Amino acid sequence: MLLKSLHVSVPDFEKATGWQIKPEGACKGDVCIPLTTQSTERIDIEQLAADMDLPLAAEPDHGIWAMGPDSIGGKALTTAEAPNLTLPDLDGNLFELSSLKGQKILVYAWAPY
Repeated sequence: MLLKSLHVSVPDFEKATGWQIKPEGACKGDVCIPLTTQSTERIDIEQLAADMDLPLAAEPDHGIWAMGPDSIGGKALTTAEAPNLTLPDLDGNLFELSSLKGQKILVYAWAPY
């Protein structure tokens, strides 16, 4: 979930993540995670990320944060280190992701299915 604020409305959080905020905590399917503090209107993302053990990356100079994904089902990455991908660029030249080591990058992937 990409964020421009560390406080989001409950409906926005639910729509973006699939989690529902209920009296018993944050719930998805049969799984509910108790929350330290709970509001029916706004969510404190830092506290929620800590409660749910979700990664939270910050770029405060630009006012952007990224949270998640949840690890239910074991499909979340265990580290933030990307593999060394080698792919052709727009001119057909091979480009190695590792050439950007030490820089902040965003890898955007899309699939048409």
